[in-house]
Amino acid sequence: MLIKLSSTQALVVLSAMRDVASAGGTQALSPADTLALTSFAQFVLRLADAAPIPSWPVVTPADVARALSKAADRDHVLQFLVVMALVDGTVDTGKIAVVERYAQALDVTEDAVDQLAHLGQGNLAWVRADVARQNLKSITGHVVTDSIDVWIQPYRDDHADPALSARYRALGNLPAGTLGRTFCEFYRDNGFVFAGEPQGLNERFASPHDSTHILSGYDTSPQGELLVSTFTAGMHPREPMSGHILPVILSWHLGIELAKLPGEITGQLDPPKFWNAWERGSAVRVDVFADAWDFWKAAAQPLDALRTAYGVPPLDAQYAAHGDVPVWYEPIA
Repeated sequence: MLIKLSSTQALVVLSAMRDVASAGGTQALSPADTLALTSFAQFVLRLADAAPIPSWPVVTPADVARALSKAADRDHVLQFLVVMALVDGTVDTGKIAVVERYAQALDVTEDAVDQLAHLGQGNLAWVRADVARQNLKSITGHVVTDSIDVWIQPYRDDHADPALSARYRALGNLPAGTLGRTFCEFYRDNGFVFAGEPQGLNERFASPHDSTHILSGYDTSPQGELLVSTFTAGMHPREPMSGHILPVILSWHLGIELAKLPGEITGQLDPPKFWNAWERGSAVRVDVFADAWDFWKAAAQPLDALRTAYGVPPLDAQYAAHGDVPVWYEPIA
């Protein structure tokens, strides 16, 4: 589970999330806010019979700080509050200010809160740079000095690696049903090119990311990309919010272009699907973005056996992604 709280703590956290969504009680909850709150109670808190939202108590940041003594609980709650500030798909400085007050009261330093604050101030250049830095830090474990557009496609401009791309193509010779064979078919079906080819993505990202698509069941539509990154944040503890969830919310829910590859699309955050994806990722026992995970060793294993060994929860069809799959990158001239 992402977080395990007593019934009293759960109600306090829900009330804090409502506090953010209502900008400190100054705005009415939108349908998206209401759905986000009720589906959070269902998927993350696992409350079968949550009390109606109007009956929730009014809480202050100090109340929440008193209710949560564990640092890990405070970290997660602040991440949930960041999401609630953006569920409507708009940048609302009143909601952002409430999140900042909770961060101070909870004594949590979260890069995503800084990103949110700069977003509210209109400092998009800073947000783009910091999101890229945090995303690459989450993937590599260190600060990367290259731009994200350069890092993500390193095989361009005479830097192709034919031996590497041939190794990926050879995965198609593995038995049907293995991760590697499925990986090869996934690339074929989506029109992707393998790492090592001029247009290919950096294998440090592509192998774990696309393996996560396959293991989790999320497709490559914009909503599927948002959900697979959310699933990743539940699975991978390194910079989950600032490096994975906030970037995809900005790119594919608010329509803010952070890098050339993801582009800008709006309205892709479906709250029940989102919370379900985050909670599913948190149940996984083997982090495929971890430095120690060996894609090539896993590639020969049956996919169903890996899902069982890794503890990947089944994906209910009603919480799967939907939408058209775009052409994610154009051919090199």
